[in-house]
Amino acid sequence: MKIGRRVAAAMAGVLAAPVIVVALPTGTAFAHGYISSPPSRQAQCANGTVKDCGAIQWEPQSVEGPKGLQSCHANLSHFSVLSNDSKGWRVTGTSRTVTFNWVFTARHRTADYVYYVDGRKVATFSGNNQQPPATVQHSVNVGSAGKHKVLAVWNIGDTANAFYSCIDINAS
Repeated sequence: MKIGRRVAAAMAGVLAAPVIVVALPTGTAFAHGYISSPPSRQAQCANGTVKDCGAIQWEPQSVEGPKGLQSCHANLSHFSVLSNDSKGWRVTGTSRTVTFNWVFTARHRTADYVYYVDGRKVATFSGNNQQPPATVQHSVNVGSAGKHKVLAVWNIGDTANAFYSCIDINAS
């Protein structure tokens, strides 16, 4: 009789475990990094400046994909809103030299940071294959005045992946 109760209790635990895991609240994913200022597209979703962004509003730091992409959403379908240029992204007025601020929630060793303006590479900063501090700033000359889409890429030093952020600016 005791064995039957133990088996029944074990079976109840096995059956209840998936329900408990699904029902428990989830915390913020501890992954990775994005441009916070000027506000990147994912920062605008996270802070509510732009609405109806989907999952990116809870995970602005998670736009991770293979190195070498030229995509605001790292080719991740659940973040594809980031590549929608007609979404209503707020454009930040800047000078031609812009200071970009990275915020990291998991600080991976860094190969480098690369900046593209309208698809043209304009700057690279070495990460010396070191772990960055919690925030990093880079001053980048974007070239000409006018409205531009900047793609900032954080290339990780110890994986084949990178993190992507797009920022809309109007340089004067």
